[in-house]
Amino acid sequence: MPLKAAQKKNLRSLAHHLKPLVTVADKGLSESVVAEIERALNDHELIKVKLRGERDIRKAWALSIAGQCKAELVQSIGQVACFYRKHPEKPVINPG
Repeated sequence: MPLKAAQKKNLRSLAHHLKPLVTVADKGLSESVVAEIERALNDHELIKVKLRGERDIRKAWALSIAGQCKAELVQSIGQVACFYRKHPEKPVINPG
């Protein structure tokens, strides 16, 4: 279910102080990187990912991560993208 604008705003404020947990760099979006993002989403629900590449590649990676991990792209600024996925059993973060 897509997030509403107010929910994204709330999640952006919660994510402001977070550090990137995963970095996607030269080797691209490999299976192991996607698995690490999945694990981070299961553990934290709201994560930042550092995307090291050209602008078009970063945008494609962000959309691919959102699609493969069934997560919502909350925000993408420069080389950092923020993703949210509600934990199916015990959600901790309320998007608002």
